[in-house]
Amino acid sequence: MTDKIKVGDYLIIQRQKYTKLQKFNNLNTTVNLGKDQIELRLAENHPYCTTFHLVPKQERGRRLYTLDALSTPSEIRNLKELLIKESGNDNRNIIDDRQSQALSTEEILKLREECESSSEVIGKLVENSKSFATKTEYSQEKYLKRKEKKYFEYITIRRPSIRLLTDIYWRLDPEKVLGVRFDTLSQIISYSGVCSVGNYLLYESGTNGLLPAAMLNSIGAETGGKLVHLHPGNVAQKQALFAMDYPTEQQARCVSVNIYSVLRHFYQDREGAKENEAQEPAVAEAKENETLEPVVAKTEDSTDGERAEEVNGTSKRKHEETQDGTAEEEPEAKQLKVDKQKQAWELENEAAASIMREKFDSLAIVAKEHPYSILKALLPFVKPSRPVVIFSTCREILTESYVDMKAEASVTYLRVTSNWMRQYQILPNRTHPDVTMSGSSGYLLTGYTIGN
Repeated sequence: MTDKIKVGDYLIIQRQKYTKLQKFNNLNTTVNLGKDQIELRLAENHPYCTTFHLVPKQERGRRLYTLDALSTPSEIRNLKELLIKESGNDNRNIIDDRQSQALSTEEILKLREECESSSEVIGKLVENSKSFATKTEYSQEKYLKRKEKKYFEYITIRRPSIRLLTDIYWRLDPEKVLGVRFDTLSQIISYSGVCSVGNYLLYESGTNGLLPAAMLNSIGAETGGKLVHLHPGNVAQKQALFAMDYPTEQQARCVSVNIYSVLRHFYQDREGAKENEAQEPAVAEAKENETLEPVVAKTEDSTDGERAEEVNGTSKRKHEETQDGTAEEEPEAKQLKVDKQKQAWELENEAAASIMREKFDSLAIVAKEHPYSILKALLPFVKPSRPVVIFSTCREILTESYVDMKAEASVTYLRVTSNWMRQYQILPNRTHPDVTMSGSSGYLLTGYTIGN
């Protein structure tokens, strides 16, 4: 992991408060921010958190920009200090008749092409506005922020983090991360007790790799912690894991396997081991009996001799066929199947099963499905007195699981909780909660396993 931007990295493109995840595939990669198209070629080898100025390219019919790195972020101008000179007492005499702006749409588009910076465009809009000077200072600030958001010509490229990725996924579509908000994610990590040592078991059915990325982030690099990531599909969703760009040794300690495949592999191996243990005494007894059997007499009756000749004849024919190379094909085919290399998913199943034999220090389930059947299948692999965390967007599902777990008495100290986070705008003389905010971010069922 380097501190500089390079091809192949996942980048967080930030324009004011808006953030977007973008992979820097090659030097010709472009990112779309609204109607603006930005080339990332010149961002290579610049440090993360560098602020770039968007330089327009002269291409007809396209809002295409290249990047020019700023030496200091202070080069960005403060529009409030530049443009607000006088303000009104109130807005009672302002009428929204769409006639306050003297410039036409064509003239504004022409300004965007002629002016070198967004502050010049906004300055022209303010000069030609008939109502700007009569607005209150607060209304003027809101007007400038709205225009600055539209014409702002600076972006900052940041390294992906768990917080930024969670905010981006939540803003785009909460259902793609099963409704897990950042505060809920922090609660899952906290209740699970994930740290740099121990083995941890996670089942999730579609969060774009956000849950395993967060847990692996808590485990840390160059530690002894291991994570087994179970999923229901053929291929695990790992976008967030790839975006975090963990070191190779840290990524190797996260094993992603299909839940049905690894459970079948685990129990088949255990049954095979039991059969081998049961067969060992029988094999030893058979060998002992073979040594005690008398040698068969050479003198046999004629019928036995004929049978022996028939058997010898067939064996001779088989021997001749093997010399021609015809009868050896079947054993060779079997040998090829035995010697065939194991596929990647088989190796991952073996690695996960070896950790499952050691058992886990916590279990976390974030699932679209009803979690109780999954819990029953995975609970035997958790050590005694270890935390269990189940997330669901539906409280009734967790209530059912709560009652069943109480009846079985396999988990104690059961609690169903809900997170409710509210953000506040904190400004002089106008501190208040955000007008638009999300409500509940799902529910958590937590408890601790009981030792046998």
